[in-house]
Amino acid sequence: MMHNTENTHHLQEPHFNTPLQDYAPEVRQLVLDYTLQLADTSFILGHRLSEWCGHGPILEQDLAISNIALDLIGETRSLYQYAAELEGKGRTEDDLAYLRDAVEYKNPLLVEQPNGDFADTILRQFIFDTFHYFFLQQLQHSSDLRLAAIAAKSLKEASYHIKWSSEWVIRLGDGTEESKRRMEKAVDNLWPFSGEFFQITETEKRLLEQGIIPDYAPIKQQWDEHVTKVFDEATLTVPQNVWMQKGGKEGRHTEHLGYVLAELQYLQRAYPGLEW
Repeated sequence: MMHNTENTHHLQEPHFNTPLQDYAPEVRQLVLDYTLQLADTSFILGHRLSEWCGHGPILEQDLAISNIALDLIGETRSLYQYAAELEGKGRTEDDLAYLRDAVEYKNPLLVEQPNGDFADTILRQFIFDTFHYFFLQQLQHSSDLRLAAIAAKSLKEASYHIKWSSEWVIRLGDGTEESKRRMEKAVDNLWPFSGEFFQITETEKRLLEQGIIPDYAPIKQQWDEHVTKVFDEATLTVPQNVWMQKGGKEGRHTEHLGYVLAELQYLQRAYPGLEW
């Protein structure tokens, strides 16, 4: 399946007319922290996918993965720009992306995991896409108008992403003996990272009480239903009673994030303020 290229924005300048809302300082900080968490997640996964550029199994899928990476980076920009406005300290989206240390990143551990082979990348993407799609459906109704606008804009792209990764899970799981073996191995390796999306942090708990972010429980139910449906078609078994990794959303990461950031941030760290 060719990723829908009509939706490719080529990193056009994000623009939203929604003004900053008049939050109390404590709530404003919570919204800032959460916005950074969302931005970090899209940023790191977008970068991981960009590593496939020129290395895809076939040209069509090379382009599809690159387009999904661009979609995620576009969402990242909107979120980092909003975070910079919320912070109000003169930092830019680039400062937030390139000048923070690993402990300041709050992305779930799944998205920083290495690409591995094509099956690993597909399963990682499928786990994320399924959460992302149902999450954005709810976030577009947030009382935070900027987050709602970003979610609504990103939702159309996310609908293509979940279709693409779902189809590939089915193709590989119900394909050849080798592709099925690789998908089963990917499930064994990556499933323990799937639960963190639904493990609520203290920041998320307080924002949920404020009505700013959606409840994860209904999203988890939708996620379970879609994953089960796709796995059934793919002749894969949904793991049961697996101990789930966590910590990324609170700044505790695997060594993989350090390597990602070292590559991403090298230029700005070595030559601060450098511009083309």
